[in-house]
Amino acid sequence: MTNLLLWLHLGFAIFALGPVTAATMSTPRFIRAKDLNVLRYLHKTTRIYAIAAVGVFVFGVLLGRDYLGKPYLSVSMTLFVVAAVLLVIVDRDQITAIRVLGNENPDDDAKVQTGRIATLSSIVTLIWLIILVLMVWGSPA
Repeated sequence: MTNLLLWLHLGFAIFALGPVTAATMSTPRFIRAKDLNVLRYLHKTTRIYAIAAVGVFVFGVLLGRDYLGKPYLSVSMTLFVVAAVLLVIVDRDQITAIRVLGNENPDDDAKVQTGRIATLSSIVTLIWLIILVLMVWGSPA
């Protein structure tokens, strides 16, 4: 059973966290290019894979249920929740950028969303890397 949970945890991590990271990191470039079709696609991708990323958390908790009191797991779970909240903010900013660029006003260029999405998606990526380090060095052999 533990092997199945490990495979599910790793599978969700690879196939959900990678695409959501790529989608959020690519968004500012397409805001600057004012490419609404790609922005809509990236927003949908962000939403789908962010929801799928919950599987990483669920299977991770099930896998580590015997170690929930260990600091590396508590810190990792807290960081994951922080990353999830930041992804909600990125999702909101993507919607705002799509709305702003969709209107015909040349004064609206979604620069605020560009900077915030770039910053938050970079922080989320850093959080994923910190969690990875904690899982490799903190987990029992």
